[in-house]
Amino acid sequence: MPDSTNPVPVLSRIASDASCLHQALRALPAERDASALAARITDAQDLAGIALRLFLTRSRQTSRPSPTELLLLHRVAQIAKAAQDAAAELTAALARAVENQRRQVAATSRRVVLIGPTPQQFIESAADLLDPIPALCDAREWPESPCQ
Repeated sequence: MPDSTNPVPVLSRIASDASCLHQALRALPAERDASALAARITDAQDLAGIALRLFLTRSRQTSRPSPTELLLLHRVAQIAKAAQDAAAELTAALARAVENQRRQVAATSRRVVLIGPTPQQFIESAADLLDPIPALCDAREWPESPCQ
């Protein structure tokens, strides 16, 4: 992990990874590629893990954090939550895609009742959850930022 006294490299990586994951989700056809969806779940979980490790590192550095440090910890916690929530949405998309495939295979008639929301709706929700992460990583927005 980069220098724990300077969170900027980690936050830059988080912002970059979140942007890449967001773009990948917007182009992901859930019904046709379950393995790609599973890989994106892992990406979102990895993103949350990076944020949580940063949170732990920073929170252990001082027993009395400054207001700026508390703002940083709050933003990092928000990032971790957004990434975890996105992973949960993607997991729901995967489960829904598999269930709908199972229903189609098991159907004895031409009419198949698929359950909603659709996998694509879960994926879009996950992408929406990732939207604010780059802004949360932007150190220029922090008052008296230790990162500048």
